[in-house]
Amino acid sequence: MTNTIPYDRNALRPRWLHIGFGAFARAHILMVLHRALSAPQAAERDWGVTVARLNSGRAELDALEAEGRLYHVAETDDAGVNLHAVAPVVGTLHPARDGSDAIPDHIAAAELELITLTITEKGYCLADGGLNQTDAAIRADLDDPAKPRSAIGVLVEGLARRKARGHGALTILSCDNLMENGHLTRAAVTQFARLREPELADWIEANVAFPSSMVDRIVPAMTEAAHDRLASHLGRRDPNGVVCEPFLQWAIENDFAGARPPLELGGAQWVKEIQPWEAMKLRMLNGSHSFLALLGGIAGHATIDACMGDPVFARAVERLMLEEAAPTLPPLPGADIPGYSRQLLARFSNSELKHRTAQIASDTSQKLPQRFVAPISWHLDRGGAWPLSALVLAGWMRWIDGVGENGNDLPISDPLADELRAIAASTQGEERVDAVLGLRSVFPEGLASRPPFRAGVAAAYDSLRIHGARAAIDRVLGQETR
Repeated sequence: MTNTIPYDRNALRPRWLHIGFGAFARAHILMVLHRALSAPQAAERDWGVTVARLNSGRAELDALEAEGRLYHVAETDDAGVNLHAVAPVVGTLHPARDGSDAIPDHIAAAELELITLTITEKGYCLADGGLNQTDAAIRADLDDPAKPRSAIGVLVEGLARRKARGHGALTILSCDNLMENGHLTRAAVTQFARLREPELADWIEANVAFPSSMVDRIVPAMTEAAHDRLASHLGRRDPNGVVCEPFLQWAIENDFAGARPPLELGGAQWVKEIQPWEAMKLRMLNGSHSFLALLGGIAGHATIDACMGDPVFARAVERLMLEEAAPTLPPLPGADIPGYSRQLLARFSNSELKHRTAQIASDTSQKLPQRFVAPISWHLDRGGAWPLSALVLAGWMRWIDGVGENGNDLPISDPLADELRAIAASTQGEERVDAVLGLRSVFPEGLASRPPFRAGVAAAYDSLRIHGARAAIDRVLGQETR
């Protein structure tokens, strides 16, 4: 266990704001900074982080304050556990506790130089690559911008106050699983600002940088069992403690508006262009996770490691990576794709994480466009085969029935939950396929209207409905696996 904090916490200054203080942020974003501050060669050891939540999470922030703003990360796999005390947090903010002005005023502070975001895909309020102006939270924030409730509204109100106070040079860094997340964040923020005040949008474009980044670490949601395991290593319970895998990766575009923290000392890498790294991770890791979560959950597998213990699923996910995802990737010089695939298979097999399939299957409507729409389009354009990708889409259509093949619960946790439940209640067979493919926020018209696409998904759905998940996969693999 690493208990000693090798940097002076009293020297930390609030140079960084992180919005979205969930388990992933604690295990990845702040862990990288903690490692960087701990590095003997670190020249700057004053990068402190103020952490914020916008809606839920007040209890976690209060608990963090009660723990002296310190929490623990347990990196665990089948080889053992490494426990770390993580300490770069210098303050916490929540609108329900600190008032609606607290976060915008903090964004306006001269000392602040970096904002990072883990607000999930839906937190950006996007539609067609830009701001969803019909979103209820966005409309409310445009009507009353001084008391924002959406993340985009909070950022723009903070930037408006920063402009008014004569402070500039700020970087906003998205850490969510969105392709070119920096470009999307810039689009949402500047479009919202332009609707408020064109001069504010011009100021943001001149003073704020929006680099893209790619993050990778498997961090399951903390269950009571996970808290118990952490407590057994720590000797007490830590309400903000996190259990995660040892692997960590963070690629960041080297495009900051001002100073940047020495994150390379904590394991991050600075890159010129993020898109190839994003594509590799989203299509191979995240796409494979969706495959295992949706089809494994339907088959009754509660966790990812349980899926990997089933030879049909293990073989299929490797084939999905190498034969359907990898060929669609842009050039990435020096990348060892077969080696990356083997590494992912080992990570998925980590029996210590107990990463729940139901957790990964949440918000699927937000994930499929990033993970499968582009690869499937690539195969359609070139006459390639994509039967396992088709089963993922069919699996989502089957998931919304709410009950798995073993009678297990399949929770529908999704921004489109009401629409999905209505489709499930009123359709089956080809009507189900057409209804789901008609969701334009998920499947663009240019793809959904292609007859080979609809035929491929419909065939996968029929196979899944008739034979069940495991047998449908086995039929694609072309052999009987017992």
